[in-house]
Amino acid sequence: MNDIKVLNHAADNIRILAASMVEKAKSGHPGGAMGGADFINVLYSEYLNYDPADPTWVGRDRFFLDPGHMAPMLYSQLALIGKFSLEELQQLRQWGSPTPGHPEADPKRGIENTSGPLGQGHTFGIGAAIAAKFLAAHTGNPTFEKETIYIYISDGGVQEEISQGAARIAGILGLDNVVMFYDSNDIQLSTECAEVMNEDTAAKYRALGWEVFEINGNDAAQIRTAIEKAKAVKGKPALIIGKTVMGKGALKEDGSSYERNCKTHGAPLGGDAYKKTVANLGGDAENPFVIFDDVKELYARRAEELKKIVAERKAEEAEWAAKNPECAAAQAEWFSGKAPKVDWTKVTQKSGDATRNASAAVLSQLAEQVPNMICASADLSNSDKTDGFLKKTHALKAGDFSGAFFQAGVAELTMACCCIGMALHGGVIPACGTFFVFSDYMKPAVRMAALMELPVKFIWTHDAFRVGEDGPTHEPVEQEAQIRLMEKLKNHHGKNSTLVLRPADAQETTEAWRLAMENVDSPTALILSRQNIADLPAGNDYRQAEKGAYIVAGSDEQPDVILLASGSEVSTLVAGTELLRKDGVKVRIVSVPSEGLFRSQPKDYQQAILPAGVKKFGLTAGLPVNLEGLVGADGCVWGLNSFGFSAPYKVLDEKLGFTAENVYKQVCDLLK
Repeated sequence: MNDIKVLNHAADNIRILAASMVEKAKSGHPGGAMGGADFINVLYSEYLNYDPADPTWVGRDRFFLDPGHMAPMLYSQLALIGKFSLEELQQLRQWGSPTPGHPEADPKRGIENTSGPLGQGHTFGIGAAIAAKFLAAHTGNPTFEKETIYIYISDGGVQEEISQGAARIAGILGLDNVVMFYDSNDIQLSTECAEVMNEDTAAKYRALGWEVFEINGNDAAQIRTAIEKAKAVKGKPALIIGKTVMGKGALKEDGSSYERNCKTHGAPLGGDAYKKTVANLGGDAENPFVIFDDVKELYARRAEELKKIVAERKAEEAEWAAKNPECAAAQAEWFSGKAPKVDWTKVTQKSGDATRNASAAVLSQLAEQVPNMICASADLSNSDKTDGFLKKTHALKAGDFSGAFFQAGVAELTMACCCIGMALHGGVIPACGTFFVFSDYMKPAVRMAALMELPVKFIWTHDAFRVGEDGPTHEPVEQEAQIRLMEKLKNHHGKNSTLVLRPADAQETTEAWRLAMENVDSPTALILSRQNIADLPAGNDYRQAEKGAYIVAGSDEQPDVILLASGSEVSTLVAGTELLRKDGVKVRIVSVPSEGLFRSQPKDYQQAILPAGVKKFGLTAGLPVNLEGLVGADGCVWGLNSFGFSAPYKVLDEKLGFTAENVYKQVCDLLK
């Protein structure tokens, strides 16, 4: 056991560093970081198991930070264990710095998740805990059973609605590998918490199946005891509610207390207040970026302890691997970051099927061929057809993670964030499904997946107004335009931030899934139809879908007009072409499952598919902007300019102009 005085000194060291980082940057959030220093210090100095020499070791404990604005606390703690230099701390929030204003995922430097949007970070942790349970069940590697997911949440994170979904899922699945610390300091950015919340948070979490401990969150001894008790809990996740002091140790210019003050939440302490605070905490404001000698010794001892802990764990892993060479080889492949090997010839599709059904056919094979894949649905598996996967496995349950299907309940954002957490953990390929219109709930998570470059597969069905009788609340119109913006946005490695695919028929759906599974650099969105779709003409080379846009079989040479679309509208163009050819019009049909992929092709290919100067007609069941960039000044786009309507989808096709006859009319008008 470490001396409490040393632990307190180390926590004050973190407080000094955090306040000094913000002061130097002239921007940031010192108060929360200062209040949370005690917990994170006890955690890292005594409990968090990781390998300093092998930071991406698969069996490590993981720490997920929800309130990303508390980055100074995390960076300061990581500096104590040698992951960041004191010079790097001084570059908080600066261009090119490894210490941005909110942490960005970098496991090699001890940062497990990008955080900032409150509520998502701790939900990532729940997803990681699911992944650990899954891997323990599917590999037998004892290291995963010993893994603990530590999570840090704040008042703001608890207020975010996603926290209820995350808590429900962790409780129902009995995630006893989760220890979450709730930094309850009663202070927010602009108000005291009492102005906006009066709930009994402990009772809420207990009702959702958690074991709850309530402590003084600035008392190292109480923190230690609570972590011990939390780790001993079986069959439930554990929540430690720590009452902490915002801006602990902070003083105003006149030497009076600056603690529990909203002003310390989101601004530097400033001037003499900063100097008084640093002195109060035992530091030197003229030279604040220092690690105290006894703190160095504290973490040096912990490093030696970790060597022994990790050596024992890795010896267990080696023994397991020797006894289970096939499982060990599979695990290595799962964590390699490589795309899984899939025999796509085993996928059989029905002619004229809905693309959601075609997706089910693919998922059925993936369930058999990709043993580290987890598929999820937000209570729609029999409608979004993720049940193609479910029929070949069973749902994850408390005490039984031998299945591979995650029933998330009606909680689209929570589901998406859990899947992101699985991907962050590693070793698991997550996919999740719901109706396309509900992608609106998931957009913040899609953005985070894109930012972290995580290959989560988003399956969105019921892709257009052809949802029909359910009416405009369930008919996506603007959603495709919104998600396709992510194709135009580059990630920090200069690649398209998201791969978006809307296949034209059942066979193209297989190709879309192939591209999704081969994409290991970004999330993939698959947009699929509810209704049946006629097959593209015989002889179509579906493999060309990998180029994002391609010429459909049966197209004419030297066309008078080029017709382009994605999804079910391509078959409508094919039907319209039959009418146009009766008038002697030469037609080229182009399927565009992904504009992002198409724009990534060489310019000569793009020009060959959509040559300038040739009339072009685009058809989209969404906003015309979906295709306007491809049609350009050479033509026009027929799309929707309003919400949908409630009626059978074939009626809507007629009323809204998505027929062969209207294609014929519009193209004839274009060619006049």
